[in-house]
Amino acid sequence: MGEFKVHRVRFFNYVPSAIRCVAYNNQSNRLAVSRTDGTVEIYNLSANYFQEKFFPGHESRATEALCWAEGQRLFSAGLNGEIIEYDLQALNIKYAMDAFGGPIWSMAASPSDSQLLVGCEDGSVKLFQITPDKIQFERNFDRQKSRILSLSWHPSGTHIAAGSIDYISVFDVKSGSAVHKMIVDRQYMGVSKRKCIVWGVAFLSDGTVISVDSAGKVQFWDSATGTLVKSHLIANADVQSIAVANQEDSFVVGTAEGTVFHFQLVPVTSNSSEKQWVRTKPFQHHTHDVRTVAHSPTSLISGGTDTHLVIRPLMEKVEVKNYDAALRKITFPHRRLISCSRKRHLLLFQFAHHLELWRLGSTVATGKNGDTLPLSKNADHLLYLKTKGPENIICSCISPCGSWIAYSTASRFFLYRLNYEHDNINLKRVSKMPAFLRSALQILFSEDSTKLFVASNQGALHIVQLSGGSFKHLHAFQPQSGTVEAMCLLAVSPDGNWLAASGTSAGVHVYNVKQLKVRIGFHACIPLCHVLPQVFEYSIPDKHYTDWSRTVQKHGFHHLWLQRDTPITHISFHPKRPMHILLHDAYMFCIIDKSLPLPNDKTLLYNPFPPTNESDVQRRTAHAFKISKIYKPLLFMDLLDERTLVAVERPLDDIIAQLPPPIKKKKFGT
Repeated sequence: MGEFKVHRVRFFNYVPSAIRCVAYNNQSNRLAVSRTDGTVEIYNLSANYFQEKFFPGHESRATEALCWAEGQRLFSAGLNGEIIEYDLQALNIKYAMDAFGGPIWSMAASPSDSQLLVGCEDGSVKLFQITPDKIQFERNFDRQKSRILSLSWHPSGTHIAAGSIDYISVFDVKSGSAVHKMIVDRQYMGVSKRKCIVWGVAFLSDGTVISVDSAGKVQFWDSATGTLVKSHLIANADVQSIAVANQEDSFVVGTAEGTVFHFQLVPVTSNSSEKQWVRTKPFQHHTHDVRTVAHSPTSLISGGTDTHLVIRPLMEKVEVKNYDAALRKITFPHRRLISCSRKRHLLLFQFAHHLELWRLGSTVATGKNGDTLPLSKNADHLLYLKTKGPENIICSCISPCGSWIAYSTASRFFLYRLNYEHDNINLKRVSKMPAFLRSALQILFSEDSTKLFVASNQGALHIVQLSGGSFKHLHAFQPQSGTVEAMCLLAVSPDGNWLAASGTSAGVHVYNVKQLKVRIGFHACIPLCHVLPQVFEYSIPDKHYTDWSRTVQKHGFHHLWLQRDTPITHISFHPKRPMHILLHDAYMFCIIDKSLPLPNDKTLLYNPFPPTNESDVQRRTAHAFKISKIYKPLLFMDLLDERTLVAVERPLDDIIAQLPPPIKKKKFGT
């Protein structure tokens, strides 16, 4: 397979934003996640938990509520007072509507998915009708004295519960009047607190209202009489979120101490038909506040300040005890945040509101396999490019020659020309960009840096010719009539003649850049890996899958490869060795040698220990898969030249060190 010299990079100071809301869609088995910077991500839980879509953040969009309605429609609301609906095909905001109630703290869709309810800063609860194209204001409920922090519909749609400061209100939906006001207890560990904030409520079909509050309590209320039935003190800090299973036989709550508690409805005795709520399992998978939780049919989902999205399967709900039963922690985005200039050994790092350009260090030292070589020249921070305006950066790229940088926000596209003079960089922006290049979802340069490929949020693919310090628009591949499918992935052939693009429907389109026409389109997994742990190879001249790809599908992969639970984030061919495929995810780098036989289930797929003798080396090189797990979490890995790799890692401890301190819990003996 050959040896590589590896640049091991750990100065990408990336910290994901904290998770604020999660919303689970039972119909499509998808999960929507909003972060504190306004970013919204959508994960396909049926497809290896892949982050298939995302909407960039905005400084003025602090999302406080997120919900699905009418199956595939996604809404959010936040402190700017607007209700937003997202276009899941074009991957942009469909519209934003002011609710005229000040900051919005809570939102819930009706059980019939025909109405939307929001709770506002001014104490108003507003009802909106969901129409095919938009939402329409219907009426206000009785205004309360303080902000509405949580909402929940009764499954029949006749009543709602609203959590506020110091009390819970029960409204009749038909009249809009409050029929009960339930005062919560301010007592906390025997001491009366000044205020008790009801962070979450859940309305069950038997009329029970479950509330969680800042006094660390989970309380059960009878909505018919407005009385407290039972109370559980479960934390020494706020209980901040609650989610109930569809069958109403269990629910989950998250606390400010980082603990997630699972409650289940169990019989009082083994032969009794009477049931009661019992706290069954505590989970400590977070270091900081658990701001939001969700309950799918087979798992508990939580997220918070520590930026981790944690998906913990319920073992009694998982039929087959395989990798579906594994705990998952998703920290990093599945989209590319780093690009590389091979010619100049440069790395471009993308952050929410700025870009950083670094030159890799170098060494003249030599050593044997596994040695760490000292740097003769340290890495240089060459450029800090800050964006103007409140919008987050969607995508960015540096050309292979290092002379061009392009990036885009939701409303503007930027292109810069870089000139190098010794250790100085001269940066010049290309002005007067055409109107159709207003925004991009993906950007890519050709290998010779003479062409720029731009996937717009309108579904078009633009080809731009670059020469000197100017550009010329060559062609635009328009989407099929009646479709606005956003292209999320781009790949160009080394000779620049072929462009492959993949969109939200998992279809792959191949374009002839020379003749400026669509060569072929086929439906498959995103090449070559993403949704499923499979690898496909397609021959463009022959217009069918290659013999090797057919052999792979017939033979099947090693069972340990199929049980991987992290999606491949990068894949490419070795430029000098066409039989070698390079790919990686967050915890593994792999080279597949197509000239060697595939491993069977009895073969050792990966051995973490170094080879001990020559026969051990031969045994390990007897099959096609060569795997390294030295570098992790691995955000980026690519070839600089035939014998040199660059690997960008982001240790989790470095991220935790930059987060605000967690709530201090007293431990026994301290």
